[in-house]
Amino acid sequence: MQPVPPMPPGPAGSEGPKGILWAFVPFLTFGLGTPFSFLYAAIRRGSKNLGVTAAGYGIALAGCLALTSSDGVIPAAFGTMLTMTLWVAGTAHAFAVRSSVFPPEIPRNRINQHAIEVAKYRRTLREEARTLAAEDPALAHELRIGRPDAPRTYDDGGLVDVNHVPSDIIAALPGMDAELAERVVRVRETQGPFVSAEEMAVDADLPPDILTQLSEYSIFLP
Repeated sequence: MQPVPPMPPGPAGSEGPKGILWAFVPFLTFGLGTPFSFLYAAIRRGSKNLGVTAAGYGIALAGCLALTSSDGVIPAAFGTMLTMTLWVAGTAHAFAVRSSVFPPEIPRNRINQHAIEVAKYRRTLREEARTLAAEDPALAHELRIGRPDAPRTYDDGGLVDVNHVPSDIIAALPGMDAELAERVVRVRETQGPFVSAEEMAVDADLPPDILTQLSEYSIFLP
């Protein structure tokens, strides 16, 4: 049995950093633009937390300006120190949250390619599960291959054991519906388990155009 390839990793984001200029606003404005930059981020992301952060920076900046404009030397010096601290902290904070404010965008072609890779991976899992079931049906039953209605840890790629699952699981197969699934279950109960999708389609009088899809996702364990 050939080993199953690893699960394809998720699609990577677009190249190049975003939001660098936005993150530099607090630094370039000596902290005066920090409340406005975070307010923009809050509106862009629809984030209440960023809105509260913007308000906090605004209040802190107003306090610093009030202190630095006072006549006393000590309050003015303290205000200057706080302003510099706010300048550095705002800049560091902006760079820290930049990736969440400007998340990397994934090009559509990469998303499509990833979907294709995942579909092929799931097909490989189904093929391996079928091979295992043919070689060791008892093990297949123990692993609950084709039994999405039962607790299990084995990933069979989405197979459905038509001979053992309830009708609602059969109804979820491609091309099937509740009426066809009930028909399959009635035939199964009166004539016994099926051996193939072709036999099921004939005995249950299923539409012939869904046979290919049924064959892809169905399995028939004894």
